[in-house]
Amino acid sequence: MANIKSQIKRNKTNERRRERNKAVRSALKTAEKKVRTAEGDGSAELREASRALDKAASAGVLHKRTAARHKSRLARSANAAG
Repeated sequence: MANIKSQIKRNKTNERRRERNKAVRSALKTAEKKVRTAEGDGSAELREASRALDKAASAGVLHKRTAARHKSRLARSANAAG
């Protein structure tokens, strides 16, 4: 355990961010799964997943290029299915 006051505070903030990022990543996985298992063309699900990926990238949960790669792969799979 840290003795330095600033490091104790940093540990607390890191833990809060880790919990929040974990929730966001879980929601992203759910959104991507909805796109893959969508009935019909799945354009509404794709739009929601793209928005969620963009928000995660802007919040710093995902890297910008990682979000772009996920969006591209989802769009390709949605186009192939629909």
